[in-house]
Amino acid sequence: MAQKSNLHVMVVDDMTISRSLIEQALDWAGLVNVQYEANGETAFRRLAAAPVHLVISDYNMPGMDGLMLLEALRQNPSTQRIGFILITGTATREMIERGQRAGMNNFIAKPFTKEALLKCIESVTGKLQ
Repeated sequence: MAQKSNLHVMVVDDMTISRSLIEQALDWAGLVNVQYEANGETAFRRLAAAPVHLVISDYNMPGMDGLMLLEALRQNPSTQRIGFILITGTATREMIERGQRAGMNNFIAKPFTKEALLKCIESVTGKLQ
C-alpha cells in the first residue's frame, strides 16, 4: 500500500487518553497524516466525504460503536475499501467474529505497545518504510 509519509489514517476513540496513547504510537512510527474523531457518527461523515487509507477505531463508544462504524464504511461505495483496525480492551469471540464478517482487517487489544500497534498496522498496509 502506501509508504508512511503517504498513508492517511483516522483514529476514532471517545476517550482523550486513549486517543493520546494512539497518537504517541503513531508519532513514534513516523505516521504524520493522522486525523482524530471522538465518535463514530462524525468519523463516518468525514470519511464518506474524504476517505483515508486506514481507520483505527475503538470498539466501545456511545452511539455508533466501532463495529457499527465498520459496517457503515463497508456499505458505502466510497469507503468500503478503507483498511480497518479495531482496538478494544474487552475483546470477545463474538465481537471478533462479527468484525471479521463485516470486513475488519485486524484488531489489537488494550493495553498495547507502540511496537505491537505498528505490527498490527503493517499487517494491513504492508511494511511502512
